[in-house]
Amino acid sequence: MEKKNDASPAIAAIRPEDEKLGLTANVLYGFQHVLTMYGGIVAVPLVMANAAGMSAADTGLLITACLFMGGLATLLQTLGIPFFGSRLPLVQGVSFSGVATMISILHTGGGMQGVLGAVILASLLGLVIAPVFSKLTRFFPPLVNGCVITIIGMSLMPVAAHWAMGGDSQAADYGSMGNIGLAGLSLVIVLALSKVGSAMISRLSILLAIVLGTVFAALIGKADFSAVGSGPWFAVPMPLHFGWPTFSVAATISMSIVILVTLVETSADILAVGDIVGTRVDSRRLADGLRADMLSSAVAPFFGSFTQSAFAQNVGLVAVTGIKSRYVVACSGLILIAFGLLPVIGRLVACVPSAVLGGAGLVLFGTVAASGIRTLAKVDYHNNMNLIIVAASIGMGMLPMVKPDFYHHFPAWFATMFHSGISSTTVTVMLLNLAFNHFRAGNPEQPSVFEVGSERILSASVIKALADGDRVENGRIYDKDGKEVPILAAAAHGH
Repeated sequence: MEKKNDASPAIAAIRPEDEKLGLTANVLYGFQHVLTMYGGIVAVPLVMANAAGMSAADTGLLITACLFMGGLATLLQTLGIPFFGSRLPLVQGVSFSGVATMISILHTGGGMQGVLGAVILASLLGLVIAPVFSKLTRFFPPLVNGCVITIIGMSLMPVAAHWAMGGDSQAADYGSMGNIGLAGLSLVIVLALSKVGSAMISRLSILLAIVLGTVFAALIGKADFSAVGSGPWFAVPMPLHFGWPTFSVAATISMSIVILVTLVETSADILAVGDIVGTRVDSRRLADGLRADMLSSAVAPFFGSFTQSAFAQNVGLVAVTGIKSRYVVACSGLILIAFGLLPVIGRLVACVPSAVLGGAGLVLFGTVAASGIRTLAKVDYHNNMNLIIVAASIGMGMLPMVKPDFYHHFPAWFATMFHSGISSTTVTVMLLNLAFNHFRAGNPEQPSVFEVGSERILSASVIKALADGDRVENGRIYDKDGKEVPILAAAAHGH
């Protein structure tokens, strides 16, 4: 009697994101994720603190709160609890999409308390409607996913360029050859280490390039570590430090629009990382991920933070490194919590020059776009409108990137939604996919002129004229015996 192998089904059942790499690998790869998104997660509190006219001490507490909440949100998203968390390698942090709305609330009399109250109520609304968004998974075929993933990568390119130029547009050396050269060095190191035979070094190429680039920058005087020792070494985010939230209907409505944008972008990120990892994301899993986002966003204001969402640049890092384990990203969450409790570590990471991050970001963000193009390659473009759908959707996503003031005169709710290239593409491709691929009434039997021009088409008369064994060589037709078949000129047919 043949003995059954009980281990095989268990091994086959292991999902890519459930791989356990060990403590050392988790810390190293997790730290790489944190370095990738650190600049983005501290940008929002810096902008908000400046807009609110906060003191240096309060600004530090606001940054600490955002790091701390980003870590907690990441743990919830990656490890999960019942009904909350996609259990995918997604780093969470404060979302930049709501900055303009939050500043507007600040300047219209709401103050920081009004901002925090609006975030709480809008996030609770998002928590309620999250299951509705989760039912949209069947409307996210490769056509939709590919467009969204591509535009995520393309929309991050201005961030990489801004970093490469120095990260501070007011600085005297912004865009200097020194900064761009430093970014170029970082890029070269990433490419060189990626070619190294060691898989470990290749996967850590981003982190090593950032470290080596920072060391070189310090040697030439472009990295300043003098501020690392100043300020407290340990600090605990205090609940309600900025006062009790206040609530306003107008502010809540404004933030609710932002929450809708966040839900769209988070859905895109969850589906994108699922595609990159190679794991199934159904409506239930998507709903769990969205609920985790909204719960984190509702709790964040009590600690002085704002709406939480997945960071698209870290989706790119998953694609670049091939490290799909959610436990690596969970370790990133622990590191973010440590940064929130140990400001000295945050000050050390803040010393990494933006130009160094810019060189690494070029590879990271470009890889996201390349992943989207690879997904679009799976789409069937024959005798349908899919090519036009891709063209229109990518074009809509590019508009706010190439012309940021394009929607300046539009209603505020519309501008908020479409000012993001990601949400513009997502909304457009979903609507067009519905219009042309789900509601087929009125569609032409033959493709449009754009589709016709995208591929070779032979008429039925030509096919009928061919015989079995005919072949084409150098523009001539030969039969099965190797004899050339004469071709009549067009004039012979009276054309």
